[in-house]
Amino acid sequence: MRSKVYKHSFLFAITLMWCAQLLSQSVLSGRVGDPDQGIVIANAEVYLVEEGLTAITDSNGEFSFSNLNDGTYRLVIFSLGYDLLEETTVVQGDSMVYFQLQLLGETLTEVVLSRQKERIFTLKQLKSVEGTAIYESKKSEVVLVDNLTANLATSNARQVYSRVAGLNIFENNDAGLQLNIGGRGLNPNRTANFNTRQNGYDISADVLGYPESYYTPPAESISEIQVVRGAASLQYGTQFGGLVNFKMHQPNRTEKIEWTSRQTLGSYDLLTSFNSLSGQLGKLGYYTYFNYKRGNDFRPNSQFESYNAFAHLDYELGQNTTLTGEFSYLNYLAQQPGGMTDAQFEEDPSFSNRERNWFEVDWKLYSLRLDHRFSSNTDFSLNLFGLDASRKAVGFRENRVSQPDQPDAPRELIDGRFNNWGAEARLLTRYEFLDRTQVLLIGTKYYQSNNSERQGPGSNGSDANFDFADDEYPNYPRQSDFDFPNLNLAFFGENIFKLSREWSITPGFRWEYIRTESEGAFKKINLDNAGNPILNETIRDDRVFERNFVLFGLGVSYRPENRLEFYGNISQNYRSVTFNDIRVTNPSLTVDPNISDEEGFTADLGLRGQIDDVLRFDVSAFFLSYRDRLGVVVRAVSDIEEERFRSNIGDAITYGLETFGEWDIRNTFSWSEDWNLSLFSNLALTGSEYTSSELNNVEGNKVEYVPLINWKTGLNFGYRNLAASLQWTYLSEQFTDATNSERDFESQSGIVGEIPSYGVMDLSFNYTWRFARLETGLNNVLDNSYFVRRATGYPGPGIIPSQPRTWYLGLQLTF
Repeated sequence: MRSKVYKHSFLFAITLMWCAQLLSQSVLSGRVGDPDQGIVIANAEVYLVEEGLTAITDSNGEFSFSNLNDGTYRLVIFSLGYDLLEETTVVQGDSMVYFQLQLLGETLTEVVLSRQKERIFTLKQLKSVEGTAIYESKKSEVVLVDNLTANLATSNARQVYSRVAGLNIFENNDAGLQLNIGGRGLNPNRTANFNTRQNGYDISADVLGYPESYYTPPAESISEIQVVRGAASLQYGTQFGGLVNFKMHQPNRTEKIEWTSRQTLGSYDLLTSFNSLSGQLGKLGYYTYFNYKRGNDFRPNSQFESYNAFAHLDYELGQNTTLTGEFSYLNYLAQQPGGMTDAQFEEDPSFSNRERNWFEVDWKLYSLRLDHRFSSNTDFSLNLFGLDASRKAVGFRENRVSQPDQPDAPRELIDGRFNNWGAEARLLTRYEFLDRTQVLLIGTKYYQSNNSERQGPGSNGSDANFDFADDEYPNYPRQSDFDFPNLNLAFFGENIFKLSREWSITPGFRWEYIRTESEGAFKKINLDNAGNPILNETIRDDRVFERNFVLFGLGVSYRPENRLEFYGNISQNYRSVTFNDIRVTNPSLTVDPNISDEEGFTADLGLRGQIDDVLRFDVSAFFLSYRDRLGVVVRAVSDIEEERFRSNIGDAITYGLETFGEWDIRNTFSWSEDWNLSLFSNLALTGSEYTSSELNNVEGNKVEYVPLINWKTGLNFGYRNLAASLQWTYLSEQFTDATNSERDFESQSGIVGEIPSYGVMDLSFNYTWRFARLETGLNNVLDNSYFVRRATGYPGPGIIPSQPRTWYLGLQLTF
């Protein structure tokens, strides 16, 4: 039956594409010039508001938009040094327009001119269609990193993601080497509940088998961060969280070579150095960078050092064809001070009793992408990508966090290797139906991985030694060696049906075939009271889990005005259980061997838009339903012992209101362009409940990692070349397990209990002068003592305290 659905869907798509080639639509062409100077204006930006399209004028000042329906359109034209121009034009058949820009009456700095542009072109959500992707009616947010006044050297996530509603963030205190974000009740650990991508290709360890992101590109290298919520499941994979895509800086097409160097110093011996080269040589464009970071956290035993490099090359094979290759490399080594109990945290948040814990990541990413335009109606992309990576962790991580390390005892070593590759092809075409332009996207993805995980005794030293010590410690209790070959094949499609100028619906589907395997063995070792083995056997554990299913979704959009949209969507979600989680033995956590996949759906209903050039807003309600949600409970093992148990806890829901608003105060009162003043608020109110469970003390409880209040607000201000931002972040208390355990100051683990509410203030400045920019700021201005995480494994177990007040000072030079 499924093969017939697949076949008929494919034939239907091909038929629509064939029809699209037979139909023609209107073209809007134009020229931008300065009549007073008697010149045309090249590199001007022309924005077609209704279609969300941008065109750049060529050397003759000309631009064009194709595939337009007849009707009235609003255009915004911007060029540095000229007044913004907004014009309305009527398209009937092929049309030609001429726009005249006027020079500004006063001399403004480039910084001020950039702010002028941002008020029109800084979109807070993705366009309906971008490249070979559809985002119509989806809950989406875009972080324009270049416009932030923030601590980019450490990729401070509180500041970078301040305008993305409802995100819950773990803070690693490692200068941004790893990103940990979640939301709507999803565990933030290594962003594992999102599909994480870089320029459209996967970057996590294993999308299905181990979807954790050990690699995150530095904020200094990113132009945009695109976040699409659960409705992204149809195009990007089945995860409940959705999509996070890091869009890297592109080559500077106007220069043969551009060099940018950023050097930053900060608290606790922080040093970061970011250096990039960019340019265009004929048909070849390039962008490359090298980033070095080193420093310490505010606790002992917390040094880190990282090397990160990236290279992008694109070549224009023809007028409609571009080939792009990319390579990313990350290697970092970090000492981990371990976790704390509640009592230890309250007594001294800077305490550490772990001197022998180390963590190393080696990450190599490859991508080769082909983009081709078959016609003005049809675009095609093919992305081949691969990963060759490893992560190694060695240390002492017993569940009694208060227990001091034993210097002569072996450390536990976990060595994970990740080798995978994939290919994703997308075809997007526009066609005429019901006298309107419709958009069809079809795509397919093939993904294959062969990962491995070995666990066993490490050395008894204190250095960063990642060699196994099997001969020295043959009776070490936790030993296993597994391979995890996984295979995934997906076919997906979405279609924007424009029912009228105001209304559109976007149905979609995704068919998934998933085959996950585990091949290997673990040891069962029992010791007597003297530490001698009374049982030492190797147990083979091979499993195959094969399934295929179809997910469906539907989006609706209503635009009564150009800058106002009501949107809604509902999409099914699915999260594959990982054998990796099952087979790694954790002394702080027992995992149910019969753990199974999660299923559910996500729905959004919202209103977003812009009032004049004064207020931008996005207000939405969401509902997320889990079936067989994976969670953690605290259960009794004996009369005197409890354990944390991870299993399919039951069914759960999260729901809430997510609001974002930004008020341009300068524009409201028509102050001088030299000034900049705006206020933003990002407030999420979230509720949750376990609606059913077969386990005790779970039904009716709140879901983990769901603070009722998640609020980020701030003020951006500046004068001419000076810019500043002041931000406040507040999260109310949240639970870390499904039994809703409260803090226990007598506990020796620190693993169980709620995370108290906390508030943090951040202050940042930058000043730009010609080719130089000076940056400085304070994070955690009020020097609050707080924590946002209780780790179960590395870097804990236990409470991981967040940093006290820190400072940074950086200098950027661009030539």
